Amino acid sequence: YQGLGLQSYFTAGPMEVKAWTIPVGAKAPQAAGVIHSDFERGFIKAEVASYDDYIENGGEAGCRAQGKLRMEGKDTSCRTATSCTSASTCEAAGCSDIGR
Repeated sequence: YQGLGLQSYFTAGPMEVKAWTIPVGAKAPQAAGVIHSDFERGFIKAEVASYDDYIENGGEAGCRAQGKLRMEGKDTSCRTATSCTSASTCEAAGCSDIGR
């Protein structure tokens, strides 16, 4: 991965965790676009936690209880070992949450 300039980020929900491949330095909207192009176009913000915090606190609920989740916007660069628990997008039909 490193030689190719790639990294992974994770999406997590109650039923599964997925790893997504993105270029190093990709901004949050581009990372969301790997999942679906509509997510990139309408990206507003994402709720994220570090991978270590996610594991240490037993997932999203534990991270929330310990104050380990943070909101990040369009200008945020995705980092290796980051878990995205949800992202908000706004489309013509209305707003939605990804990953819940």
